[in-house]
Amino acid sequence: MSPKPWKIVSTTRDNSYRVFSLRKDRAVSPRTGEEHDFFILESTPWVNVIPLTSENEVVMVRQYRHGLQDVTLEIPGGLVEINDSPEGAAGRELYEETGFRASNMIPLGSVHPNPAILNNQCYTFLARDVYKAGDQQQDEKEDIEVLLQPLSEIPRLIKDGDITHSLVLVAFYRLFIEYGALNMSSAI
Repeated sequence: MSPKPWKIVSTTRDNSYRVFSLRKDRAVSPRTGEEHDFFILESTPWVNVIPLTSENEVVMVRQYRHGLQDVTLEIPGGLVEINDSPEGAAGRELYEETGFRASNMIPLGSVHPNPAILNNQCYTFLARDVYKAGDQQQDEKEDIEVLLQPLSEIPRLIKDGDITHSLVLVAFYRLFIEYGALNMSSAI
């Protein structure tokens, strides 16, 4: 059974944010000398994981995203917790969201998700030879379906608009650049 959008029953403003804090900067323009206010979302780093089975299938997740109030197709990912390294967070998120573990975790680099308003980085890892190791460990706000997609189908899923999360698109871009565009099965 696929996840469904959640019904909104009420909305309030809250000053307690788990995934970010808001910072206001006032800065002077070196060009004009004028002062301006800037609002920055401070967040811990994020991670994305492209989990590949030995059969070159990507372990993907379909989950509800409240910002869109819709279900999206993604790869596992999440926050780097205080005592985590990016690689440790990638392994933890992979297991929690899918129940899979990786034999090998390869860093593919990092990006700044939106440097105009965010101060963090998103690290991407390729998880090689993943295997089912247990049950998902979803928290109370998650509703995740795990599915396997052939790696060769990812370009079509992107082209057809089935994958729309920008950080997931960047992760696959980094993978394709690192290992060669469409000849993925022989390169990995």
